[in-house]
Amino acid sequence: MSNAVNTSVVDLSQNQNTSPGQFFNNFYSDIGTVSSNQNDAVIAYFQQVTGGNLQSAAIIASNVLYTALAQGVDPMSIVQQFQAVPKNQLTLYLAMFLNLNRVGTSVVGVNNITTSNKYITRAILA
Repeated sequence: MSNAVNTSVVDLSQNQNTSPGQFFNNFYSDIGTVSSNQNDAVIAYFQQVTGGNLQSAAIIASNVLYTALAQGVDPMSIVQQFQAVPKNQLTLYLAMFLNLNRVGTSVVGVNNITTSNKYITRAILA
C-alpha cells in the first residue's frame, strides 16, 4: 500500500519526549498555603480595586496568591507593591505578574502590534 502524501510517516518511538508523565508530574502538586488573614487581605484589596465585585476579587486574588507562592514571594509584599502602582497601570502590572508562571506562547494581556511600512500602507489605501 502506498503513502498518499509527500511526507514520510513519523516514527514516534524515536521521540524521547512523548511521555505525558513528564508534563503532568507536577500538575497537581501542592505549592503551599497561606493564612486566612493573608487570603482575606488580598481578596479585600482586589475587591476594592474591582469596585466591590467579590467574585472577580476572589478569582484575581486566587491567581495572585498562586503565582506568589509558585515564585516563592510573600503575597503581602506583592499586594503592597500593587498598592504603590498608579490605578490606571495596575492591570498592566497584574498581567505581567501573572505571566511569570505561564509559558511564553500563552501570555495574557500582551498585544503584538504589527506595523507595516508606510509606503505599503499608502499603496494599499490608494
